[in-house]
Amino acid sequence: MEILAFGVQADERPLIEKAFEGHHDIRCVDVFLNEDTAPIAAGYEVISTSVNADLGPRVLEALAAGGTRMIAQRSTGFNNIDLDVAERLGMTVARVSYYSPYSVAEFAWTLAMAVNRRVVRASTRTRDFDFRLDGLMGRDMYGRTAGVLGTGKIGEAFARIAHGFGMRLFGWDIAENPACMELGMRYVPKDQLLAESDLVTLHVPLMPETRHLIDATALKTMRDDAILVNSSRGGLIDTAALVTELRAGRFSGVGLDVYEAEAGLFFLDKSLQAVEDDTLARLVTFPNVLVTSHQAYYTEDAVGQIVDTTVKNVLDYTTGRRSENVLVPRS
Repeated sequence: MEILAFGVQADERPLIEKAFEGHHDIRCVDVFLNEDTAPIAAGYEVISTSVNADLGPRVLEALAAGGTRMIAQRSTGFNNIDLDVAERLGMTVARVSYYSPYSVAEFAWTLAMAVNRRVVRASTRTRDFDFRLDGLMGRDMYGRTAGVLGTGKIGEAFARIAHGFGMRLFGWDIAENPACMELGMRYVPKDQLLAESDLVTLHVPLMPETRHLIDATALKTMRDDAILVNSSRGGLIDTAALVTELRAGRFSGVGLDVYEAEAGLFFLDKSLQAVEDDTLARLVTFPNVLVTSHQAYYTEDAVGQIVDTTVKNVLDYTTGRRSENVLVPRS
């Protein structure tokens, strides 16, 4: 059987092809799945998709009409998939429920330190042989407070790094993580975490109840000199409200690896086109904001695990097995 993989990055392709070798043929394309590209999947029983694929009702119906019966998503998040429609159409859906939490946690810290120590501004200056220190002053993390919203595997990994910096730890989640508590983390209400943390980082899934978890009210609760980092899902932050606060001169730094309207932008080269997203265009103009293109997961270790799990999910489908990765079982 030949499998079609959408949205494959150049660095990712050899890993996918090697992983499927000896199991199934794989055809990799760099285009992302949406209504316009769905016809490419005609005749493919199994397809693999990336996190920015459009798997809403119209796309799922087009896939089903073309003969697709199984979707293997190469990500943990699945908020882009209408699972009810997939089930109605008799389609099996699987995801990658686990991969290296260190990839995302370490990158979240990369963003935090980059905005704290003004690394991008310093690098830009030195390329022009401008070696002044004006405007580059940061702060020690030692002794300050890190607020971790979401203390699962990634949040725990972030907390361990924060503990290594000598920071006080606040946590917020629906369940307490004993490993985080051993590090000295105190679980507190969200408002207290936001009000008292020098660094706030987001590691919760995007669901209806967490959409705009950081809204206008939450942003106003935060300290004026706080650092905000989001390497989870863009929809966790009300970006328009964030821009309003930034325009008022608030926050020491903001590091975003995700953006709530990133579909159709991230993973693509838009450098020669006019940016139609006014909110994003305004966001990247602030000197204390660093935006990256959803790359926190993008390490050899994490991508290797994602690819290996995707192969396993496809093999489970073809042999009739079921695992914890299945979101919609085979009918």
